[in-house]
Amino acid sequence: MTAEPALVDEEEEVDDDEEMPLIKVTRRTLFLMALFVVLCIVFLTAVLPQLAGLGDTWKQVKDGDPLWLIVAGVFTALSFAGYVVLFQGVYVRGGFRLTAVESYQITMAGLAATRVFAAGGAGGIALTAWALRRAGMPKRAVADQTLAFLVLTYGVYMAAVVVGGFGLYFGILPGSQDWAITLLPAIIGIVAFAIALLASLTPTDLQRRLDGYAHRHGRWAKWAQRAANLPAAISSGIRISVSLVRAGDPALAGSIAYWGFNIAVLWASFRAFGEAPPWAVIVMGYFVGMLANLLPLPGGVGGVDGGMIGAFVAFGGESKDSIVVAVLTYRLFAFYLPTIPGAIAYFQLRRTVARWKDERLARRNARAAVGTIQSEAT
Repeated sequence: MTAEPALVDEEEEVDDDEEMPLIKVTRRTLFLMALFVVLCIVFLTAVLPQLAGLGDTWKQVKDGDPLWLIVAGVFTALSFAGYVVLFQGVYVRGGFRLTAVESYQITMAGLAATRVFAAGGAGGIALTAWALRRAGMPKRAVADQTLAFLVLTYGVYMAAVVVGGFGLYFGILPGSQDWAITLLPAIIGIVAFAIALLASLTPTDLQRRLDGYAHRHGRWAKWAQRAANLPAAISSGIRISVSLVRAGDPALAGSIAYWGFNIAVLWASFRAFGEAPPWAVIVMGYFVGMLANLLPLPGGVGGVDGGMIGAFVAFGGESKDSIVVAVLTYRLFAFYLPTIPGAIAYFQLRRTVARWKDERLARRNARAAVGTIQSEAT
């Protein structure tokens, strides 16, 4: 089960006039993004505790251990480093090259777009695809590799939910055995794996196989042929991710590091203000709460926060105040503060894309000059 699309710099396919998607960032919008982060922090530190009837919650902050807050900051940096390793492992292969700095710019700018636009990360995906196209990656390769990237990322997510859910429900791991927050998410994870395996059976060249059908049956058949590109790309992405796992590619380690260190930020946030729940509970509470990121809320404000708080309360947290302050501290470190370097990376990426355009133009001019010299010589 392999699918290795050619990842070559096809300069003739690069549209240098293609606009950057979703975010039209100027100094004014950068100011608004910074204001957004500040408002998020104000909401988390002042408004949400009051709405929840926890007005004294943030008084605990003064008793927080600064060493554990520093540890949370270190884990945050390591989590994003893992994300860059994952990105490099999936995309930088088969003749397509990006430097580590360029990968950092794309991933951090994409993460900033995800934070601002939420909706399951659609903003970040669109921005990443645009950058890869401008770097010279063919469109089909962008689709295949992006789906492989998502499979590797969320495959680790689902695997943790399955293992943690069954482990808690059957008493193998310490923590709550409530089926709604243990067994049910685990079953959903297994169903997701089953759907992915079935999708991988779709031929990766399905669109080509429908050529004859499309020519014989008119406009609707041609539309169906174009639509077949999606399941074919999904199949290709799954096959690529499976081949990377089988080969022991560092991309898998990057995905594990991304999630693992991100969860460690939450653990350190609990430790900063008291005792942390068992690791299995932290993992399940984290992933169950993260499902709220699918809601189309700016930055997931309120959704993920409330989801995680509710999950940990359902798991039997002793102090609701401690849960709230730990979760909101985690969100501050892992989601809102990184939006600032993400916005900076966005501007760096714009300069990098302009440099790629200039380099392509220089290469084309050089080839044209060589062709002219050869023509004159003959």
